[in-house]
Amino acid sequence: MQRFLLSAVAIAALTLTAGAAVTAQSGDLKITWIDVEGGASTLFVSPTGESLLFDTGYPDGDRDAKRIFAAAQKAGLTKIDHVVISHWHGDHVGGLEALSKMIPIGKFYDHGDGVEPADKARHDLYVAIAGANRTILKAGDTIPLRGVQVRVLVSEGPVIANPVNGGGPNRLCAGAPLQAPAAPENIRMVALSITYNNFKYASLADSDWSREMDLACPVNKLGHVNLYTINRHGGLDNSGAPALLGAIAPQVIVLNNGPRKGLGQKVENLKIINANYTPYETHSYLRLAKLPGIEGVWQAHKSLIDPDPAHNTAPDMIANLEEGAGDAGNPLTATVTADGKFTITNTRNNFSKTYTAK
Repeated sequence: MQRFLLSAVAIAALTLTAGAAVTAQSGDLKITWIDVEGGASTLFVSPTGESLLFDTGYPDGDRDAKRIFAAAQKAGLTKIDHVVISHWHGDHVGGLEALSKMIPIGKFYDHGDGVEPADKARHDLYVAIAGANRTILKAGDTIPLRGVQVRVLVSEGPVIANPVNGGGPNRLCAGAPLQAPAAPENIRMVALSITYNNFKYASLADSDWSREMDLACPVNKLGHVNLYTINRHGGLDNSGAPALLGAIAPQVIVLNNGPRKGLGQKVENLKIINANYTPYETHSYLRLAKLPGIEGVWQAHKSLIDPDPAHNTAPDMIANLEEGAGDAGNPLTATVTADGKFTITNTRNNFSKTYTAK
């Protein structure tokens, strides 16, 4: 009788444990694009409550670290489990020192010790902060964020060998315009793919046109993407290659731009190195808005470089309209449910729109 009772208790405990796991896995993936004024910082909270921060913005008076900390608090976090630094530029790693004093950080990930002289002090400070909790990534690695799959598309060396998310031969590569590689840090950086059930997200950070073409041609390594954070803050003079954007066919694009950084920059002086190619849209916003199948373009900021309404998305989909003292630093957020529906919300006005992953 006692043996029976113990077995019954064990079975009940296993049932409860399994039920808890199912409940956790059926939760939501949360994404917050933090306004770091055209730097880059995106916070992911998995359905199990584990967190990953991709880049930390500028160091400017701890402004960006404070905004990241506020986003973490709003998400109910008492620590950030994983921090990925895409590269050593100040608008991507600059907020880390202050942030590390505000909230505990578990593990650190980066592209390695290739560094330009101008970036060495930032690299060395990062290495000191990360200490023994540092991992140097390579293409094809995964980051263990429970409840979702985080894959490294590129980091320092060659891009990922095998396509993800249904990628394959890319017909858009024939005659596609080419550009010479950008400066080294925009070649080395970490780029991520995040998948939650049938929902697919990607961010290439500041990857340049040549890296995009490595990922897109002759084989589209990214596959189809439902939600895409456009690289280089939306300043598409040296990124946004049509062969990549057309192949991944994002449903929704988010620009983590600033009022005077990224979107709106002039793109007349494109460094095309092959003469025979089909002309394409050179204005950054219009290049995105004209993509086949695009359902929405969201901006962290209205461009004050080019405030023409035709060159910005709808005002309801812009988180910040001002700069300087009047800039509230409103984030954009996304909630992704287990069935693939994802809702983008502008925290400035609570305008939201729901999309279904296709």
